[in-house]
Amino acid sequence: MDSTKLSLAVAFALFVLLSSADATAKSLCCIDRVFTFGDSMTDAGNACQVQGGNCGVIPYGETYFHKPNGRWCDGRLIVDFIAQAYGLPLPPPSMAGNTREYFLNGANFAYAGSMALNISTYKKVTGLDRAGPDHSLGIQLQSFKDLLPVISQGSSVTAVMTNSLFIVGEIGGVDYIGGLVSNKPTEEMKSWTPSVVAAIGSAVNDLINLGATTLIVPGNFAIGCAPWFLTLLKSNNSGDYDSQTGCLKKLNELAVYHNTMLTQELAKQRLLHPLANIVYADYYGAQTQLILTSKSRDIPAPLYACCGAPGQPYNFSLNMQCGSKGSQVCPDPTKYISWDGNHLTEAANNVIANGILYGPYAIPPLV
Repeated sequence: MDSTKLSLAVAFALFVLLSSADATAKSLCCIDRVFTFGDSMTDAGNACQVQGGNCGVIPYGETYFHKPNGRWCDGRLIVDFIAQAYGLPLPPPSMAGNTREYFLNGANFAYAGSMALNISTYKKVTGLDRAGPDHSLGIQLQSFKDLLPVISQGSSVTAVMTNSLFIVGEIGGVDYIGGLVSNKPTEEMKSWTPSVVAAIGSAVNDLINLGATTLIVPGNFAIGCAPWFLTLLKSNNSGDYDSQTGCLKKLNELAVYHNTMLTQELAKQRLLHPLANIVYADYYGAQTQLILTSKSRDIPAPLYACCGAPGQPYNFSLNMQCGSKGSQVCPDPTKYISWDGNHLTEAANNVIANGILYGPYAIPPLV
């Protein structure tokens, strides 16, 4: 199935989800805390605190924080803009605090490199080994559960859960990245999708059973548009590229396939929990629209990284990544979508967040 047909399938799934949505979605004024889970697209500093990395060196953080602060970005993330829209401070990294005061407005449990599947399940599903500590979605959720008695001090678990916004993702992209760097065919990786989506659905179900009433569940980004994979999986066949975006079609078809199954899973969760407001965030749609409208936004090279290897295709090289010796940063990150070849710029995050908060990329709408 080509990406156009898959996109139509996503649109239909979104229509079904919207048709079944409860019309009483909370307005942006009614949230006291924001809790987030995910990978490096959401991580506010947990991985950087534990294991370090380029996220802890200049130019990371330069646009908004004027110094590195643990985010894999030049500034704020999508979840940061969402929190600010609710009048709340940026969700701090969960591993940096352990008091009620620290979690007063929520926290960010995301960890760079995290998968939806835990390491043992990933091995069973994919046949691939995964090194390193396990910070997968279920582990992040358990960390939240362990901290819930601290978070709810002076209040109640019910009050915390019902007055909080939970952003579950983006998560699942790393599950497929392991296959891509191992040269697995995308058709084979599609067989992993039911397990990946089930892990996300399980986390949503667990949060609702704990008392959560408002959740945002993002889909995967357009991974075929990332400079990293455009470089790694470069093809001499022009037919492998989308004629409108220049992105790798098979990778984006994989993302759309995942997102289609995720919207179907969320529709099931809504039937199980009719009183919960479960919002699908279409990161893929918002990102690809940003690429398609890049000229009108004064973004001359929408598939190039702002920070990376000068003179290399897409301004990216695994041997000279952003923040490493010899890398260079662009003079104006607002004219780029990709920050470092894998993560987005603050400017792109802002556009996508606005599309979720106020535009057509949240189903059902948040406001």
